[in-house]
Amino acid sequence: MLQIGDKAPEFSLLNQDEDTISSEKLLGQKYLLWFYPKASTPG
Repeated sequence: MLQIGDKAPEFSLLNQDEDTISSEKLLGQKYLLWFYPKASTPG
């Protein structure tokens, strides 16, 4: 688990517009990663 101040691991994800966003593209910027369980799934 990450602690406050830890660097996020490298990632590559699709956004809501199906565009690929990667940690490399965001380097030097502040960003928020928000995760939630898929609708109608346990968790």
